[in-house]
Amino acid sequence: MSVTVEAVRDALAKVRSPKGAPLPDAGVLSEIVVNDGKVFLSINVEAADAKAWESVREQADAAVKAIPGVSSAMIALTAERKGGVEPAPSPRRQGVPSAASHRPAQAPHGSPMAKQAPIPGIAAIIAVASGKGGVGKSTTALNLALGLRDLGLRVGVLDADIYGPSMPKLTGIREKPELTDAKRMIPISRFGLAIMSIGFLVEEETPMIWRGPMVMSAITQMLREVEWGTLDVLVVDMPPGTGDAQLTLAQQVPLQGAVIVSTPQDLALIDARRGLAMFTRVNVPVLGIVENMSYFQCPHCGTRSDIFGHGGARHEAERLGVPFLGEIPLHMDIRATSDSGTPLVESVPDGAHAAIYRAIGGRIRERLQGTPPTS
Repeated sequence: MSVTVEAVRDALAKVRSPKGAPLPDAGVLSEIVVNDGKVFLSINVEAADAKAWESVREQADAAVKAIPGVSSAMIALTAERKGGVEPAPSPRRQGVPSAASHRPAQAPHGSPMAKQAPIPGIAAIIAVASGKGGVGKSTTALNLALGLRDLGLRVGVLDADIYGPSMPKLTGIREKPELTDAKRMIPISRFGLAIMSIGFLVEEETPMIWRGPMVMSAITQMLREVEWGTLDVLVVDMPPGTGDAQLTLAQQVPLQGAVIVSTPQDLALIDARRGLAMFTRVNVPVLGIVENMSYFQCPHCGTRSDIFGHGGARHEAERLGVPFLGEIPLHMDIRATSDSGTPLVESVPDGAHAAIYRAIGGRIRERLQGTPPTS
């Protein structure tokens, strides 16, 4: 059965605003987007009213999912705040469940992360971030997740880059997530990972023209309304940059730490500093810095070329007093396997480059366990 915008509006009319008005008449709805049984919309309210509207969002979500033909719905509650007003604190964190014997480090006392409710079954959530795009962050995030998998951990990947999701291309996943009886999305299993991306729900060329608050609400739904199961680590591929969306995500999601990806040249390092400073400001532990595209070694003659310079990220890590996790070369195999949807750690597991990702994964695991990383 084809789902129409009118059918969605009719369902939402049965939901009442906090003041009793039918939701479509409350003046808070964005444009309703319906695409092949998938429904997207946002409820736009003022920040001071957000708490009162959360139950309305939940009722709207249930009403839309009950429409025959709806396969999934993403209804975001976007709360605009006036300049200088900080967002309301989140509910107090109750503690992180342990999904394995290697219990991850807890968020530091006084951190905004310590106030976040954990996601049941997920022992640790880490962010892979960059100050700018184009540094290979998503490729690094996926291969690091596979490296952690090879260390015996149960690992999931959330593609939180709403505007430019990369996981469908990097993993070769084309199918849509299935739903549980409770209409919760089931992450797609590939390479021994549980993977979720907004790119699984929309066509590849569909532009994601979403406002920042709607992005944050969508990411929160993909975190909390997905049946992740039991994971030791959930790797979040963050959007690039250090804008409001990235800062809010760092404050809203219970992160155990962040990995900063940069290339060696000064321009990328300037942005990497901003990313690191953002996490430091919200008291998220920085697990370390990775230097991607660190050097190029000719596959024919063996000559090494430092195309983007070399060692800049290591020097920056030393200067800032954070761990340097390792350097990943610029190599055809990494590019080719990424483009083909068969990531290198999976497709060339015995190669030298896969060993590099696993070594970095080992240092990340040590940091989560609270032990000093090995060099």
